Amino acid sequence: MSVTAHPRRSRRKPWRQALVLLCLAALPPVSQAAEPELTLQHAVELALAGNPGLAEIKARAQALAAVPPQAGAMPDPTFNVDLLNVPTRSFSLRQEDMTMLEFGVSQTIPFPGKRDLQRKIAEEEALAAADSVEEARLRLVREVKDGWWRLFFYDRALNVTQESEQFFQQLVDTAQAQYRVGQGQQQDVQLAQLELSKLKDERLELIGMRHAATAQFNVLLDRPPSTLVVLPASAEFAQMALQESNLLEKAQEIRPLLAQRRKMLDAAKTRVDLAQKDFYPDVTVGASYAVRQDTPTGQSRSDFASIRLSVNLPIYAGDKQSKAVDQRQSEYLQEQYAFEDEHHRVQAEITAKTAEYLHAKERLSLYEHEIIPQARQTVRSLMAGYPVGKADFTDLLKAQLTLFQYQTQYWQSLTRTQQILAEVAAATGLEVAHD
Repeated sequence: MSVTAHPRRSRRKPWRQALVLLCLAALPPVSQAAEPELTLQHAVELALAGNPGLAEIKARAQALAAVPPQAGAMPDPTFNVDLLNVPTRSFSLRQEDMTMLEFGVSQTIPFPGKRDLQRKIAEEEALAAADSVEEARLRLVREVKDGWWRLFFYDRALNVTQESEQFFQQLVDTAQAQYRVGQGQQQDVQLAQLELSKLKDERLELIGMRHAATAQFNVLLDRPPSTLVVLPASAEFAQMALQESNLLEKAQEIRPLLAQRRKMLDAAKTRVDLAQKDFYPDVTVGASYAVRQDTPTGQSRSDFASIRLSVNLPIYAGDKQSKAVDQRQSEYLQEQYAFEDEHHRVQAEITAKTAEYLHAKERLSLYEHEIIPQARQTVRSLMAGYPVGKADFTDLLKAQLTLFQYQTQYWQSLTRTQQILAEVAAATGLEVAHD
């Protein structure tokens, strides 16, 4: 069955096709695949799996873990081959009765206890390197959480800015309507437009700051800096009752940095013991077998066997080894001071972060329950009174700008509490305890 198009409709068809094409061209491009949202937990997992700085520290710890078996091993034995009593006139091996070919093996035996001390030093250093890996993990997790919450704040601040722009646009429209009917002033319109332009400028600044923070955040996750980071619209905010005494006790028990310092202190003390052991000599034992050729007349010659025992004489070790002991003792004191200094730093950090968290929580509660509700009520009251001439336009502008600032500060305080909790977890080592 065939259908004949009406001539008039046929003539209009190209025009309709062109209109459809223009409409399609005006539509925004369809994304091939939406960027998945990056949760905080997923960001931490990506960083721990791919961060090259952490991988470098892990590789160093693995290398040091292979040292203790080497440090405690016996020195390699020595095998020697000697050709003795060769006449220099003829270089004949059969002319002299004493010409012989000697094979020997010798072994140096360190003074008892030296190898155990060397192994112990290497073991302490390997364990300290393992603690440095855990400390690096703590630092990386803290940096990832800090960066994630910073991006979260920028997103919330941009939302507040967008809402404020919409409000000021409505305010501009209202001021223009009041001016057209002779109930408003032209300067009201201009003031509203100026504040709207300022908000647009602030939004652009926030976007630029978010782009810079995104690039730094992607580096922690071992991703290209230009990778798009889409965060969830909402997040779970942790609230904790921090007790300084408990946190300090936890840090003493599980903070990898302090554990690392303790092991380095033990290694330094063992080096002092090893330096004192070097006053005592090592022993070398050996055995050899000498083969002699028969005489030119065919007379058989007896071979020789030898046993050797030698001891190094530390007759020059007095001043030299005393200085070595002094050096190791000074290094031990250095590690002691470093441990005490690190311990005080950890205590100061926990004390400061605990106080900062408590103040941030109080400020957050003040914003949430008092300041922002009062500011909103003020804006609603002024907004209702302005169209009927019962409110000043400048007061309305100031009230809305103040509300905008308080809302931004609220999100800043809220995200700051989460950053502080991440810093406290890193300072005490709680992230390691949770793994």
